[in-house]
Amino acid sequence: MVKKLQKMSDDKKSGPQLSGAVKESAQQIWLAGLGAFSKAQEEGGKVFETLVKEGLSIQRKTQAAAEEKISEATSKMANMATDIQSKAGHQWDKLENIFEDRVAKALNKLGVPSAKDVDALIARIDELNRNVQKMSVKAPAPKAAAKPAAKKAARPAAKRPAARKTA
Repeated sequence: MVKKLQKMSDDKKSGPQLSGAVKESAQQIWLAGLGAFSKAQEEGGKVFETLVKEGLSIQRKTQAAAEEKISEATSKMANMATDIQSKAGHQWDKLENIFEDRVAKALNKLGVPSAKDVDALIARIDELNRNVQKMSVKAPAPKAAAKPAAKKAARPAAKRPAARKTA
């Protein structure tokens, strides 16, 4: 189009021909613009749909990547929390043992028997009870002989006069 105008200006034709060529050029430019607009409208819907599909695809990929990163971070945080909890548990156990040792020493200084001492005493008492039961099973005859002697000893005490009460 520009070449056509240049060729006409080179020929130095009259003014009316030049203005007609400019009008024709403007008309062609206008029609080309309308054609481009129409084409954009026709293909614009298609392009828009294509862009939406691509955007949806990118969004899904991004969400999947984000969920994966969140999952990794959650896993790492859970592991860290477990480690910290384990370490804290060990520290509490150590602190508890120290406290128990100090309390046991203080009680020992005050003369309070420890749980081991009480357990040893209970075992000793059980052993003594077993020995007493063995002895009581073996010696039922002396009990029968001891009862009449006790009755004879009790009779003289009954013969004594009772002391008078003074009010």
